[in-house]
This record gives sequence, C-alpha cells and structure tokens, in this order.
Amino acid sequence: MGPSRLHALIDGVFAIALTLLVLDLPKPQHSTQLVHDLVRQWPSYLAYLVSFVTLGILWIEHHGMMGAVRSIDRRFLERTLAFLLFISVIPWPTALAADYARQGFGEARAVAILYAATMLMMGLTFAWGWHYLTIHSELVAEPARSAFPAGTRRALLGGLVYLLAIGVAFISPLGSFAIDAVVAGYFAVSRSEVPGLIVKSSLTKGST
Repeated sequence: MGPSRLHALIDGVFAIALTLLVLDLPKPQHSTQLVHDLVRQWPSYLAYLVSFVTLGILWIEHHGMMGAVRSIDRRFLERTLAFLLFISVIPWPTALAADYARQGFGEARAVAILYAATMLMMGLTFAWGWHYLTIHSELVAEPARSAFPAGTRRALLGGLVYLLAIGVAFISPLGSFAIDAVVAGYFAVSRSEVPGLIVKSSLTKGST
C-alpha cells in the first residue's frame, strides 16, 4: 500500500503530542505575585522546551525518512505504531518532570528514570523502523537506499544515550535531566543525510 495514510497518522500524532505539551505549562490561579509565581515554575518551561525540541527533531527526521518510502507493508506499520506509542506518551513524563524535578530525591529520581526510559524506547523504536527499511530496500526509492544504514545508526545512537541518563538518575536526577537536554541540543544542531531530500534531488536532476 502507499504511505499517504500513514503520513497523515504520523503528522496527527505529532501535532497532538506537541499541543498537549503546551497545556501543561503553569497557569497560576488568583496569584497576587504573578511574575514571581511564573518564574519559580522554571522547571516546567525547561521540561517543555526539551520535550518540544526532541519531538520536533524526531518529526523532521521521520518526515525525511518517510519522504523516501514508496510503499509500506504490515511489518513496517507495526514498527511505526510502536514508535508513535512513545511519541504520544511524551507529554506525561514531561508534566511529571516539571512537577517533581525539584522535590525530594526519591520522587525526582523516579521521574528522571521514567522520562529517560520513555525517550530511550522512543529512540529504539525509531531505529527499529529505520532498520526495517534498510533491510527491506524494496520499500524505499532507489536513490535514497544508501542513506538508510547511516539513518539507522543515528537513530540508535540517539536512543541508547538515554541509558546513560537512566544510570545518572540514580545518583543525580538533575544530572539526568541535563543529559536529556544535551541530547536534544546535539541533535538539533547536527545534520544528517535526509533520504527524502536525496529522492527530490535525484528527481530534479532527472528532469533537467
């Protein structure tokens, strides 16, 4: 089958997840010191920013991957749904991180582990989809096939780094959250070979 309906589902899940992040930003009720009350909620803004950047990067990279996909099968659908499962869950640990990051060590540690574990599973399922397309290259446009092994490695690296964040959480929850932020920042500024753009470039060259 063609990928158009899957495209629509993916964009819809990302849009809803990004919107839900905004709904958890602080809204002090009947505050007499609004600026002060807003400023002291800085963990909420930081958690929102890290999660928004992470989801944004994943959407860009997944969109680039799907730009090279010419057909899909049931196995790839299953892998994509597993990936979307963790995309849709992200607002939950983000809200918990905002609420508990500065509380007692036990609560902060549990939330840091939950947040990093969710990111880990999201990265691994993303790499799972990349790997499937790498070994089933008939689903991918021919000009972009050579880019998929690198895409798989990048997605896998992005997921496995969260194992470090989980380990650090047992010692320092704030250190674990800092690693989450560094990962988001790194992948925001780094660049990868985008399969979808390779296909577009080859089509443009072919028409000239």
